Amino acid sequence: MASVKKVGVLIGSLRKESFSRKIAKAVIALAPESLSFEIIEIGGVSFFNQDLEATPPADWLTFREKIKASDAILFVTPEYNRSMPGVLKNAIDVASRPYGHNAFNGKPAGIVSTSIGAIGGFGSNHHLRQSLTFLNMAQLAQPEMYVGNSAQVVGEDGEVANDASKDYLAGFGAAFAAWVHKTA
Repeated sequence: MASVKKVGVLIGSLRKESFSRKIAKAVIALAPESLSFEIIEIGGVSFFNQDLEATPPADWLTFREKIKASDAILFVTPEYNRSMPGVLKNAIDVASRPYGHNAFNGKPAGIVSTSIGAIGGFGSNHHLRQSLTFLNMAQLAQPEMYVGNSAQVVGEDGEVANDASKDYLAGFGAAFAAWVHKTA
């Protein structure tokens, strides 16, 4: 068996019972054992302000170290106003700065976007891809992972609602594991 790779998971929603968090946990549960996952919470990462770079806040330093310690990053995010949530963009800005010290540099990435609507977070997925390209992250291209109608994919209890959804999430997890082991 290949060595186990450590995956940091960034969830773009702060809501405790968010569909993004439930779907992230489902992907984690269904992924191959060749990956270990740590959800890296972004709610406590203070706002990016370049004026603070001379003496960065402790939460920035801790967050950056967790990103650096990860072999790969999995982003699971809802769509807000056809883009990624501000809290996720802030976390990305904090970990990618100052210029020349990008904690994401060269890491493999996977994106799962979610929506209670039918489109599955298409806008957030593609805006996030633009940012990750600039950050020099090797992104899993296929399968693209848009989870539409997320309330029907995972129940209130966080359980995956049906076998087709379970297969979909597990298929992504397997493809992501292969990508991480190929590119990390």
